[in-house]
Amino acid sequence: MNQSASQPRILVAGAGGFIGHHLTSSLKRKGFWVRGVDLKRPAYASTEADEFLLLDLRRRESCLEATAGVEEAYALAADMGGMGFISSNHAKILYNNTMMSFQTLEAARANGVRRYLYASSACIYPEYRQTAADLAPLKEAEAYPAQPQDAYGWEKLLSERLCGHYGQDYGLDVRVARFHNIFGPLGAWDGGREKAPAALCRKIAVAKLTGEPAIEIWGDGEQTRSFCYVDDCLEGMVRLMDSDFSEPVNLGQDRMVSINELADIIAQIAGVSIVKKHIPGPMGVRGRNSDNTLLKSVLGWEPKVSLEEGLSRTYEWIERQVAQKLASRATAASASSSRGA
Repeated sequence: MNQSASQPRILVAGAGGFIGHHLTSSLKRKGFWVRGVDLKRPAYASTEADEFLLLDLRRRESCLEATAGVEEAYALAADMGGMGFISSNHAKILYNNTMMSFQTLEAARANGVRRYLYASSACIYPEYRQTAADLAPLKEAEAYPAQPQDAYGWEKLLSERLCGHYGQDYGLDVRVARFHNIFGPLGAWDGGREKAPAALCRKIAVAKLTGEPAIEIWGDGEQTRSFCYVDDCLEGMVRLMDSDFSEPVNLGQDRMVSINELADIIAQIAGVSIVKKHIPGPMGVRGRNSDNTLLKSVLGWEPKVSLEEGLSRTYEWIERQVAQKLASRATAASASSSRGA
């Protein structure tokens, strides 16, 4: 449909990333005019943004350009990845993400952006509330006393605070969504920045396609998480943006599974038997789950896509990527062998 006069022009900061790319496409399907901004374009599909600017959002001038002439902004830009990346790049993450979050928020204020959604994370929750695999779901009010595990979580919590103060002091209409392990197709699946669902999908696809059943899992695999499919994340963000609620809200599924269980579900989807090989590696907190009481109260809605359905869609896409990569390697090896002969 065509954009009506009453529909706002929207900025998606971080539109080259996984969630930002999906959000841009979703907003376009709803008929909005969308500007995407990132250091890079999406890796696996072309952007549907009306305008896509390659900008460094750590810089004030870039943020002023990004926020000019828009009424709403979704602030998703972040230097991020799975536990392997987050646990070994503290200074880089804290610097880059603080600069992006602070500069984008200030530019939004300066340019008169009407409404601003900040993408926070469940990583803001204190370590002392996440020491057991079978912990109680985390409520929004339990963020304090603060003790996030990593620099990534500290930046997210500080930026939440800044959003609140910009709302109080400057009247910026802010929204804060605390994401709980969002996954789906068109996201990082190898290279070190992928998260657990994508990493396991890749490992199990390799096991299936090569006939080698062993897959590596960091730690004992009994650490627990809840995982939310990207389509539900998009729906939740838009509903939150359209609401009148300005305090932080969890956005995730409230079904907790262990990493071992997650691997078993994916293996069943793939139709393959696997052998789990547990190795040393960063595991993050022992357990984490989303309490969705406030989400349901504020939005009258909660995520709908089951873990199995979301993983099925994700695995199908990742298996195709793995198959293409293995085929390319085989072709290169054959060519190299021919030259050697």
